[in-house]
Amino acid sequence: LRRAGLDYHDLANTRVHATWQECLEQIPGRIYAFTSHTERLYTQVDWRDDDALLFGPEPTGLPQEILDHPRVSAHLRIPMVEGNRSLNLANSAAIGLYEAWRSLGFAGGA
Repeated sequence: LRRAGLDYHDLANTRVHATWQECLEQIPGRIYAFTSHTERLYTQVDWRDDDALLFGPEPTGLPQEILDHPRVSAHLRIPMVEGNRSLNLANSAAIGLYEAWRSLGFAGGA
């Protein structure tokens, strides 16, 4: 997070949870899991301000037990050109977050 956030990381609102269950207890809304193993695009969501975006580690993605969890509302993917390598985690998170924020009218933005 420090490396990706450069000198902005102190402005990020982050929490580290000891367990997946503890994390779930803090998320009031829907959870969207990003994965390459689905057809639904991240642009095909009617985003709400209490939605959570879930990403896995770069080399492996989200574990199947997380993808299958009943609290995960849907799986979403970012389209890629066939044969290209996947995007890194920071770029994928930025794409997903900005699309959700855009669809919510850039609430709080200047």
